Amino acid sequence: MQGSGESKYTTMIRDLPQDERPRERLRQFGPSHLSNAELIAILLRVGSAGESVLNLSARVLSMYGGLGGVARASYGELCDLHGISDAKACQLLAALELGRRLASLHPEDRAVIRSPQDVFNLMSAEMGFLVQEHLRVLLLNTKNEVLATHEIYKGNVNSAVVRVSEVLRPAVRENCPNIVIVHNHPSGDPTPSPEDILVTRQIRTCAEMMDIELLDHIVIGNQRFVSLKERRLGFNEDSTSAGAAFGLAAERR
Repeated sequence: MQGSGESKYTTMIRDLPQDERPRERLRQFGPSHLSNAELIAILLRVGSAGESVLNLSARVLSMYGGLGGVARASYGELCDLHGISDAKACQLLAALELGRRLASLHPEDRAVIRSPQDVFNLMSAEMGFLVQEHLRVLLLNTKNEVLATHEIYKGNVNSAVVRVSEVLRPAVRENCPNIVIVHNHPSGDPTPSPEDILVTRQIRTCAEMMDIELLDHIVIGNQRFVSLKERRLGFNEDSTSAGAAFGLAAERR
């Protein structure tokens, strides 16, 4: 089992199809379409022996609990990580500092969710490699700007465990009209389970009664995701596509 696991997660960038490499994707689609792990991979440039730069980037994000945690890490802490050299630590810290300075110029800028892909880009690096299931709720305003992210559950996410009131409580408390649910599958396969569909249906029904719109439920796997809204799982069969729910036509690469 150990050997098969290593072969699965050590694919080098050069082994990827041309249009799946981070730099090529950035040139073709623009930086906003790349995940946090892909953007960091471009900064780090290369991985280490037996580990691709994409997996190194994802490991760094996972170890620090996401981009915010990496931004708080010191030079010494980054250099202590296997695969992070002095040069890589400096490149990463310099980029993060530029981001902080830009944010200080535009303090009102927020991430905007226009499609399921945007949700995946925002959350995949933090959730794609977690060893337990986590369920989080994105709170969005009427412009689909992300106001906050709340972790609701850690462990098995199913209808027997998830309390709808707990999922909706942050939106009610902060008077947010729109929400997106996100949870991960540690197996790496984002295919929704029957429990995922049931939970989605229950939350959507209760949210509608409280004038809260559930825009989508995204299941994240290993560098893949599934939109339950796009597949009409747990949503009304006559509901609009996920992209339309976000205010844009659904365009998937």
